[in-house]
Amino acid sequence: MTITEPTGDTRQELEHSVLSRKALLVSSSIAAALASLALLIAILPAEYGIDPTGVGAKLGLTTLNKSSAEAAAPAANKAEQPPYTEDSVTIVIPASGSLEYKFQIGQYNAMKYAWKTNGELLFFDFHGEPEGDTSGFFESYAVSTASEVRGTFTAPFAGSHGWYWKNKGRAPVTVTLTTGGQYSIIGRQ
Repeated sequence: MTITEPTGDTRQELEHSVLSRKALLVSSSIAAALASLALLIAILPAEYGIDPTGVGAKLGLTTLNKSSAEAAAPAANKAEQPPYTEDSVTIVIPASGSLEYKFQIGQYNAMKYAWKTNGELLFFDFHGEPEGDTSGFFESYAVSTASEVRGTFTAPFAGSHGWYWKNKGRAPVTVTLTTGGQYSIIGRQ
């Protein structure tokens, strides 16, 4: 194998294709600045829902981030809900009768509750119906027979949520219901 020295023309081509340190530094700085700009304007808004410049929102990039939409939903929903409140009501379920008592609760809002009878057992169905649904759909959260129940509930969807009580006895049953949370009372139905 023979190795030949580059000719004058080839040597000049090699020398011109190698950048000086100054040119490398300038090129690297420009590349870093463009990458930072792309990060701030496009990547952070689209991937993480972080939009420090506001340009990502104007370009519609923040909608690409599912977690930012999910994070915005509860905040927007809370703005439409009433402030935290606590209530107590006494309800009489007639003998061999039934009654529903409901609350309007926004999606992801929580309600603490406790209800207690005068010692008698009641069949109950704690359930919810989505806002605007006309199909008759409802979702049951608890179905049982008891004389006392307490807990905390987080609404999986905006809509009416509450209890259906059925008194299978021969005498009226008094229920004392206490609640706290962000809701509007719909009441007896």
